[in-house]
Amino acid sequence: MRKLRIPENLTTMAYRAIKNYILEGNPDENTRLTEESLSKQLGISKSPIREALTRLESERLIQIEPRRGAFLRKFSLQEIGDLYEVREALEVYAVGRAKLTPELIAALRQSVERSRQHLEVNDKPRYIEEDVNFHAALAEATGNALLEEILANIQHQVWLFRRKTYDLSRSKAIVSHAAIVEALAQADQDKAQQLMRQHISEVRQKLLSHLQAATR
Repeated sequence: MRKLRIPENLTTMAYRAIKNYILEGNPDENTRLTEESLSKQLGISKSPIREALTRLESERLIQIEPRRGAFLRKFSLQEIGDLYEVREALEVYAVGRAKLTPELIAALRQSVERSRQHLEVNDKPRYIEEDVNFHAALAEATGNALLEEILANIQHQVWLFRRKTYDLSRSKAIVSHAAIVEALAQADQDKAQQLMRQHISEVRQKLLSHLQAATR
């Protein structure tokens, strides 16, 4: 007899709840996340919690240590710089390869507007999610599923260490996104690539400068 699978919706709900908890900046790097404590907080059994933690580990947001629990993944300055270099190369490539359609432009404009709304009410989790959605839409428009997967994984990791530096570039990001969309609306993908490169590079420089100052 095969073991019954956990209802996917319950596992997904647990995954989203824990992920939002992390992105809101609640646990620090030394906080131990255990199946038992999370089960009590969410009011569900340990099985969907276990599945959710496994998914978060696959996204490199947490590290699960046997008999100890899960901890937020720690990144060195070198790892952060490396992630942003790879992200910049792939994001710029995605903008250049995206298949431009009226539907894509409309979706990107709507994403920018939603980001503005989330920023106005300081809804951090939804703002972060919308930022990820904007870049994911461009990756999807390339028709390259592998590129989508790689960029999604990088985005998850980026937001783990950016959750504490949310205010560094949140308003500028919206301006950058809007400029990229307008360049694409004019079918000027070369300009859109330049804007994307500048956007990612500026965020990287601000983040690394902030983190370097914090460690002094």
